[in-house]
Amino acid sequence: MALHGGKLTKNLVRNLGPGRHGDGSGLYLVVDPSGARRWIVRVTVKGQRNREGKPLRTDFGLGGADIVTLNQARDRALEYRRMAKQGINPRYNSRQEIPCFEEIARQVHIERLPTWKNPKHGQQWINTLVEYAFPKIGRLPVSEIGQPEVLQVLLPIWTTKHETATRLAQRMKAVLDVAKSKGFRDGENPVMTIRDARVLPQVKKKVQHHKAMPWQDVPAFYAELASKDAMAAKALMFTCLTASRTSEVLNARWEEFDFDEQLWTVPAERMKADKAHRVPLTTEMTTILEPLKALRSEVVFEGQKRHRPMSNMAMLMLLRRMKVEGITVHGFRSAFRDWASEQPNVSREIAELSLAHTVGSEVERAYARSDLLEKRRQLIAAWSVYVTGNVNA
Repeated sequence: MALHGGKLTKNLVRNLGPGRHGDGSGLYLVVDPSGARRWIVRVTVKGQRNREGKPLRTDFGLGGADIVTLNQARDRALEYRRMAKQGINPRYNSRQEIPCFEEIARQVHIERLPTWKNPKHGQQWINTLVEYAFPKIGRLPVSEIGQPEVLQVLLPIWTTKHETATRLAQRMKAVLDVAKSKGFRDGENPVMTIRDARVLPQVKKKVQHHKAMPWQDVPAFYAELASKDAMAAKALMFTCLTASRTSEVLNARWEEFDFDEQLWTVPAERMKADKAHRVPLTTEMTTILEPLKALRSEVVFEGQKRHRPMSNMAMLMLLRRMKVEGITVHGFRSAFRDWASEQPNVSREIAELSLAHTVGSEVERAYARSDLLEKRRQLIAAWSVYVTGNVNA
């Protein structure tokens, strides 16, 4: 039977703010700054000493307050105290059901689905864990996962697939953090301990640049591209002129365009930096866009399915059909950047902002409220003239 007469009530459990709130007899409700609520009990194991020779006093998680009620927490706390009084360490004798790593990971994946930009990102998050973590630690209780188990997952791929391993470590850390917030773990996150101690070998990242066409060759290529009627050709022409990313162009919708102001505003959720980006439109760009309005599609560059954009591979496959080897669509952004560097009186800031890159330190960005649209408009207009050979523009 549960003990009654503690300091906490059901209403307090729901509404207390961040901190550690005692119920009495070693039972505490811990409210994290995030709002997560969990139970812990502090017991002193009879006859056992810690490394300093003092009585062994330990905190044990009893579960999240959203799962474990106040009376259940009191019952479990009483059980732990009885074991400790008999000289039994609850850590090794508790009947508490601790979920395994895979159970918590799949729950975290479901809870975070609304926060990802698209379903693909969410699937990548769980797929990494399915491939590398679940086979080795998936069935282990989250309370039993420490540094050896984390190293068992990360070491085999840390040097050979370093970027994947880095992301895997971040995702494992998130799962273990959530497990702790729900009261299923105690102590430091082993992923952070390993990182801070620099246990894993240092890997020098090799920067891999997208293969780009020399900017001097772009006008001739553009002239050949303009002779084609395919939708992929129109999209690639627009991508080249705007120096935008593939996904930004292919997912463009008509409501994003203001032809009176000659602006295309890409919403934040479609930008890499999660910040809306204004792209100045030029005469050459609108020449591409105007005929496409007649299709009355919801998207600008419609694919094979009505009101649906083309595949991400459409423009790359066009390059292959044109026998343009070793060049990526993303590389046209590099071509633009190289060209801008050669132009007189073009600052690095203007060129980088045209690519929607983050410029300056955090403090500098806090004071830089302008996106320098008109200066960028001049630069993009000059690029459009250069690429198309439209000397009359």
